[in-house]
Amino acid sequence: MIEVPGWVASVAAAARTVSVLTGAGMSAESGVPTFRDAAEGTSLWEDYDPQLLVSIDSWYADPDLVWAWHLWLAGLVHRAEPNPGHRALADWASRDDVELRIITQNIDDLHERAGSPVLSHLHGNLFAFRCADCGREYGEPVEFLSEPEQRRRPPSCGHCGGFIRPEVVWFGEALPHQDMEDAVDAMLDSDLVLVVGTSGIVQPAASLPDIARGHGTAVVEINPALTRLSDRVDFCWRAPAGQALPALTSAIAG
Repeated sequence: MIEVPGWVASVAAAARTVSVLTGAGMSAESGVPTFRDAAEGTSLWEDYDPQLLVSIDSWYADPDLVWAWHLWLAGLVHRAEPNPGHRALADWASRDDVELRIITQNIDDLHERAGSPVLSHLHGNLFAFRCADCGREYGEPVEFLSEPEQRRRPPSCGHCGGFIRPEVVWFGEALPHQDMEDAVDAMLDSDLVLVVGTSGIVQPAASLPDIARGHGTAVVEINPALTRLSDRVDFCWRAPAGQALPALTSAIAG
């Protein structure tokens, strides 16, 4: 097990309210590809700009294409498993002496499957569905794809007949208001903020650590690579989440 920096262990042990902002690096350790990696690694999609597969304009232009892409991505994610970092956060959250809130930029359900409730899914949830027209939730089973298909017709809403879409935030769409509001509130009401596996590029999520630090909260980045947030935090711990988080929870537990 890797060594936990002394300052990080001390701050974490004293914290009673902890907020954790997770990004793509957290899920990558479970084998979940980024949009670009998923597109470029599959011959069926390699001729498409990955951003065109996850934009609201593309949905309106070709819903069959976008729906098929998301069903295939959901199949990939569904077969992935939570990694030790996910499980460490769930163990930490189960302690009686701490309140731990997870805010994630990831659209997967790996935190939930590890046993952690998620306060805020900033970019939505790949496994929730609603009508693109009337907004009603869609509760019928959805069959994910084990092999990519270029097009698949979305199901229709039983209320208005509109197409069903995944409950994710595409390029060209605003973040869910309540999720963002909850995330900001968490930044303002934490003893410690951990920023795990996020590049710090995508806004407005990238502004959340700044809000916390501006409020006097300690902010620690856990990431094996330099990011755009690295010079805006109190401590950079250069380690992958799957190693750092289990080591941290073990250190503060005993």
